Amino acid sequence: MKAAWYEKQGAARDVLIIGEMDDPQPRTGEVRVRVDFSGVNPGDVKKREDAFGVGMPYPRVIPHSDGSGTVDAVGEGVPREWIGRRVWCYGAQSYRPFGTAAEFTAIPLKEVVQLPEGAPLEQGACLGIPGITAHRTVHVGGSVKGKTVLVQGGAGAVGVCAVQLAHRAGARVIATCRSESDKEIASLAGADEVLLTSENLVKRIRALAPDGVHHIVEVAFGANIKTDTEVLAQGGSIATYTPTPETPVWQLVFVNARLFFVGSDDVPAEADRSDSRHQQVA
Repeated sequence: MKAAWYEKQGAARDVLIIGEMDDPQPRTGEVRVRVDFSGVNPGDVKKREDAFGVGMPYPRVIPHSDGSGTVDAVGEGVPREWIGRRVWCYGAQSYRPFGTAAEFTAIPLKEVVQLPEGAPLEQGACLGIPGITAHRTVHVGGSVKGKTVLVQGGAGAVGVCAVQLAHRAGARVIATCRSESDKEIASLAGADEVLLTSENLVKRIRALAPDGVHHIVEVAFGANIKTDTEVLAQGGSIATYTPTPETPVWQLVFVNARLFFVGSDDVPAEADRSDSRHQQVA
């Protein structure tokens, strides 16, 4: 098969190699996906550039955890009915050497989800890390039904999924974004209110939620933590997937805030097996 891989870390132009490799064979509990689209996420780039400082985890890495395509072979223990199904996959290169930047990838069945009829494969390749991160950040603190949820960056890859998932879960959703064109994206995703991140944002959020926001999905913890602490309700929660800044501890203590730090590669097993995530993201 044709594949892209790297054997040392660095900039893409310096380390990526494109060539031929043996086709992977699915092992017990795995399927092989003929990849149509490979999803590229910031985490994939950071791994290649060694932004986390852990070095090369394997001698050779085919990057990218997300992708979509058609199952063309199955390993022992997997029903043959999976062959021919259109699927999206996630975690292909999470604690594994070979991801989706290749013509084929072999992956455990538990990390493969059938695409609904009519859903394009391009969309499937974009579901993994953004969708899983969004689902976890919305639901990590418990049910949001009947609560007010603030999604910072509601038109981004994770944010737009978070808006949809929070809306579907019965929350009142306030989204923020940077431009008028982004406002339409967040509104179409299900946001009840969309605010531009201009001056007086705290005042405008407080006008919509006088008693504070119950839960915040945060795309830029460092940039927005001051705003978040000023609009958070007593006992409210913040879920973020970005690096930790200096945290205003006392302000958060006074509202009994809960902070959740979310990594899509390390979602707890019980959440990873959640049927609700598969149903909602799909």
